Amino acid sequence: MTPTTPPPANGLAEQARDPRKDSLIEYPSRFPIKVMGTKVDGFVHAVTELARQFDPTFDASTIELRDSRAGNYLGVTITITATSREQLDNLYRALSSHPLVKVVL
Repeated sequence: MTPTTPPPANGLAEQARDPRKDSLIEYPSRFPIKVMGTKVDGFVHAVTELARQFDPTFDASTIELRDSRAGNYLGVTITITATSREQLDNLYRALSSHPLVKVVL
């Protein structure tokens, strides 16, 4: 640091910041994700495979299913072991971009 460069506002160098402190989530933790899509064959399997891709310890027996009122859509709640913000962001992107998925919460 030069005399004309002020110290970072938090007193830490940018490289020394711990990304875990920037999150309200403590990692690792169990993290539920709700996924909604058209009620078609293969939808639950697709969501399950994506969950396993990002969490190899994912237990498919924990999946919760809920039909929409008219029965045209299916809500799938998966609970993964979240290990980082990056993992969650990547899983949300993968789920959101899947052609059978309409909404991810």
